[in-house]
Parts: sequence; C-alpha cells; structure tokens
Amino acid sequence: MTVIAVVNRKGGSGKSTLATHIAGYLASLGQDVMLGDVDRLQSSRLWLNLRHPQHARIHGWSIDEDKFARPPAGVKHVVLDTPGGFRGFGLMKISMHADAIVIPAAPGVFDRAAAAESIKELRSLPRVISGKCALACVGMRIDGRTRQAAELESWAQAQGVPLLGTVRLAQAYARCLEQGLSIFDFPSAKVGQYLGDWQKLNAWLDTIVSAAPAAPGSPLSRPSAGKASHPASGSTLGG
Repeated sequence: MTVIAVVNRKGGSGKSTLATHIAGYLASLGQDVMLGDVDRLQSSRLWLNLRHPQHARIHGWSIDEDKFARPPAGVKHVVLDTPGGFRGFGLMKISMHADAIVIPAAPGVFDRAAAAESIKELRSLPRVISGKCALACVGMRIDGRTRQAAELESWAQAQGVPLLGTVRLAQAYARCLEQGLSIFDFPSAKVGQYLGDWQKLNAWLDTIVSAAPAAPGSPLSRPSAGKASHPASGSTLGG
C-alpha cells in the first residue's frame, strides 16, 4: 500500500486541488485508489460526491484528524487531503503511515513561510528523518515561465526539498473540481496544455508507487464516495 499525504499549514494553498489530482492521476492508470479527507471542510469528499460513476473509480474515506488510523486493508493507494493548521499529534500520526508527503506552495511570502514551517516540523518526525517518508513541493497557481516560478525554485533549494513543477492558475481546474473530475479524466488531446505542469510530479509519484510494497487483501468493498449529481455527458473543461 502507498500512502501519499498533501500537507500545508496554510489554508487556501491548493491542497484539495493537488490531492484530487494526485488521486485522479493514479486512478487514470487503472490503480485502486482511496481519497481520504482529514479536512473538516470535507472538500475532497464533496468532490467525490460530484464524481460520475463512468469515470475511474476512487474510493472515499472520511477521517478524524485526532483519531487517524491505519488505512483500510485491500486498498492499493491512499491519498490524504489534510486541513489548514495541521500540525502536532495529527501530523505525526499521518507521517507514521505515509510513504510521501507533498507540500503545495502558492506564491507570496506568507505561503512560503507556512510551507517552510510545515517542512521544518515534518523533518523532526521519525519516518522523514529515516528517509522512509519522502518530501517534495509543488508550486500552485504559478506559471512555470514566470519569475515567481524561478523564485520558488530557489526557495525550494534553500529548503532542501525538490520542487516538482508548478501548476498554473486556470479556470480549467475550478471546472474540474465542480464536476468531481481531474484533468486526467479527459483525453490528453483535450488537456495537453496542462499536462506538462504535472509531468515532474507524476514521474515522482510513479517512483514512490513502484517502491512501495504491494498491499495484501481484496479491493475495498464499501466505498464512501457518493453518487454524482450530474450526467456524464455534462463533463466540460474550460481554459
């Protein structure tokens, strides 16, 4: 089983967009994926409830941040969306099971400061210290061709954490979230302008997934994802 958590203390840093797209990418490969929502706002769970059954299936899992337990047996990959302000005991519990933690970093000094504080705390935890849990950053709402991207690259180097690309601000991502979709649910010809933003992250995820031991057991039998609230034919993506 592979467990990938998305963590940043600051709210509005792009955690849910990142978590749903990581889950969407793994599901697009035909993998058995569970999206766990630790956030009280339950943004990822709402996204799952909007998802139409015709798309690659992603199981849901609602989690109490104070009572986090080992992910259910029989699931191949778990992606965890965590809340703003997440730290302390809850973060330690998740790190005990995580194989990788991705820190979204949006432009701005306050966003970088929050991400740096998250990295500092994570580096004090045993599985991160031992190298059993990998850390990486992804720039959110940043065009990779701009000075902001170069500044974030320099910041990530100073933190000693790899920057796995930047995801630009685009209406397409908002439209995906509104329909329970990720860009990986669309034909590549339709979303080609966005796929390059995810290339480094996806390659890193492939490495993490291939290094994790296979989970025994059967596929999850009782997913908590709800039914979609729209017909599949209504799936649209804008620029």
